[in-house]
Parts: sequence; C-alpha cells; structure tokens
Amino acid sequence: MTEPLKKGDLFHIVSASSPISNKEDLHSGIKVLQEWGLICNHVEEEDRSWGYLAGSDEVRFNELHPKKIFPLIAFARGGWGSARLLEKKQLWKEGWMIGFSDLTSILLARLAAGFHGGIHGPLITTLGAEPDWSKDRLKSILFGNCVPDIYGDPWGGGISKGHLIVGNLTVLTHLIGTEHLPNFKKSILIIEDIGEAPYRIDRMLTHLRLTGILKQLSGLGFGSFTSCDDDINVDKKKSFELIDILKDRTQDLKIPIVSNLPIGHCHGNASLPLGSQAILNGKEGKLSLS
Repeated sequence: MTEPLKKGDLFHIVSASSPISNKEDLHSGIKVLQEWGLICNHVEEEDRSWGYLAGSDEVRFNELHPKKIFPLIAFARGGWGSARLLEKKQLWKEGWMIGFSDLTSILLARLAAGFHGGIHGPLITTLGAEPDWSKDRLKSILFGNCVPDIYGDPWGGGISKGHLIVGNLTVLTHLIGTEHLPNFKKSILIIEDIGEAPYRIDRMLTHLRLTGILKQLSGLGFGSFTSCDDDINVDKKKSFELIDILKDRTQDLKIPIVSNLPIGHCHGNASLPLGSQAILNGKEGKLSLS
C-alpha cells in the first residue's frame, strides 16, 4: 500500500513526453495541488524542448528518476516520448505517480515491475480545468479518503472483481511483446483513446484478441473515445460507427462491460489507482473501488 499524502509533502513535476505548450495551464494545475497543502519541488525550465520532445531522453529519464524520493510525482503533459525512456533500466521508487494518455507506458511499466501508487488521472496541465468532483476524487485517492463510484452505460455481463489496469489503448497496444505490461489475468481493464478512426480501434482490439489478453479479463470498461469517429470524407455506408466496433470486438467475451465511463480525454477525467481492487457492475454500469 502506498502511504496517503499529508499536508507539507513535496510533489515533483516531470515532463516525460512533449514540451509544455501552455504555462498558464501548468501553473493552474500546480495551484490546485498547493491548495491541498502540497509543496512544489523546483520546476525545471518550462520552455525546455528537443524537437517534439521535452528534452533529450537522458534529461527526461533523469527527471523521471530523481535521486531524492518524492511522495508524489506528477506528469506535466502527454503527447509522445515516454515509452522511449523504457529502453533504459528503470529506477522505480515508492510513492504516488499521476498521469494519463502517453504516460500510460510509464504507469503500466511501473505496475509491471511491482510498484503500486500509479494513478490514471489528470496531468498538471489539465488538472486546473477539471470539474470540482474530479479534483475532489483525485485528492481523496491521494489522501486516503473514501472514493465515490463512477458510472457509465451498462452492457451487461454481471458483476466481477479484479485489479485495475487503466490506460490509453494505442499506447497499451504498442507495449505488447515487451516486459512493460502488467499481468492481465482476472483484471478489470479500462481503456480510452483520442483521434483514432474506428478501423484503427478495430485493429487494436483485434490485436488484443489475438494475443489472448481480452480473454484473461474479469471485466472491461470503455472510457472516453474523443474524436474517434470517421472523417467526414469517409463513405458512411462502407464504414462502422465506433460503438459498433466496440461491441463487435468484445461482447462475445461474456464478462461485465461498461462503456462511456468518465475517463480519458474528456472534461471530467476520473482518477483510478492502478493495481487496486475494484468491482465492475455490468448491470448498473458502475465501477467501484473495493
């Protein structure tokens, strides 16, 4: 178990992916954590960049693995680049770690290595714009308070228990075949994505089927799939709606499935602690931490 935070704890900001593009968003997120009584460690150069990355691999790796142990590591923004850091031997430490989107690679790799405390939740640059309920939820997880259930659309399949694995579908799929995927057996998998056409979602879900990963699950949840509809130039008569693909590729699994959960690239990105035990209710469309 990861120790709950307390007022006065330090948090360390890491830019492991793309450069910070909006300083106002960054400072808005920092302010939220400071209002909770947390103290920000020194923020590295906000304009730091190396091409489309927030610094060289070495710089970003060293920022991800500071010599000092911080109770909380919070990622600045997503984009692309975090998976490149997994080529080196990781120096994981205990503590909390928050992020989503491209940071799926770091969160899953850390969980696969046996470290808990990872939270699929807002980035520093998105935290300030989150609704109050989402901020309160993240605070409750970090400070060890009761966390409310979240709801989506029930697709049936009964009720199941399992440990939570949460992440971006594209990033997760690209980790298949590496040592950086956690054990999916009897897990509840929650996936989300952005900007992927239905045929690409089809391709990735088919990949998960072919690897046998989906057959290992005790439950499956779909978060937000933002801007994942086909381009207006696509002939709709020769395409599928996203929901058709999600159902076609999963409903033969005979497990609880809930769609449209408030998770991912949406206004109201509900935080979820990876590796924690959860209950997925396919009858009521409910996801609970147990």
